[in-house]
Amino acid sequence: MKVKENSQEKRERKVDGKKERIEILYEDEYICVINKPSGMLSCRYPGSSAKTAEDALESIMRKKGELNSSHKPYVVHRLDRDTSGVMMFALSEAAQKTIMDTWHTMVTERLYHAVAENPKDAKRILPDSGLIDDPMAFNAHNVGYVPKAMDGKAKLVPARTHFRVVERGKTHTLFELSLDTGKKNQIRAHLSSKGYPLAGDENYRAMTDPFGRLALHARTLEFIHPFTQKKMMFQVPESEEWLEYVKKGDFHPETPEWAKEFVGAKKNERRNSKKESGNIILGERRISAKDKAHSNFIELGKKRR
Repeated sequence: MKVKENSQEKRERKVDGKKERIEILYEDEYICVINKPSGMLSCRYPGSSAKTAEDALESIMRKKGELNSSHKPYVVHRLDRDTSGVMMFALSEAAQKTIMDTWHTMVTERLYHAVAENPKDAKRILPDSGLIDDPMAFNAHNVGYVPKAMDGKAKLVPARTHFRVVERGKTHTLFELSLDTGKKNQIRAHLSSKGYPLAGDENYRAMTDPFGRLALHARTLEFIHPFTQKKMMFQVPESEEWLEYVKKGDFHPETPEWAKEFVGAKKNERRNSKKESGNIILGERRISAKDKAHSNFIELGKKRR
């Protein structure tokens, strides 16, 4: 009997199969700017054997005879595993320190494009541009989310995301986004909290997966070179099909496997809630199935990762 892969297994197979490659956009003695594919980790972390962008760049430098103990990739920022696009590595420890110490002043612009599902409630439609500045928290699996106002136990961190609507479709919206803060999962958590989960985002209850990947792309990185003081800008557009998809609309989408599981879980919770309704203890507030689903959706998604 053939067992269907979940999305995490597909990502592992795709990356470990070495089918994904980075593209070098610029390189000098101090820095290297690359285009990272979706599904590839930015850098190594303990316990993972998956190929990373850091590994891929090291391999390229080794083949060119440029790699040594003092000239190799050093991490200065990260993109989420399923986010594609432009990112930078330092090529020496000294360059890494300089870049990280001056990151907020040397980087003049970072733009992302994302395709998000439209909210079901028309009252939640976002304006053409604006700022989301709701503080974030992280669950036990280090997945970021925007807690409800009633959640007084969550440890909050500030987060600010600027957005602009590039194209507003009937079922999805194409956003351009920039960050004042660079928290993990920030764009995904902020838009999801407003009723706009990104297409292909298993962790945040997306109900569509039109591109077979998370629809989030780091499109533009503009900065002042920390050593030459030259102004530099690198831009890699997302696939044209993103805009075409939004314009066309998706009125009969194929439901992703994770969405089927989530809907099934919600049905079970409603069923259990009805069974328990006769055993309510006076003085306790009854938690609705909707509240349960909201509080548990990240946990449900993360258990499969």
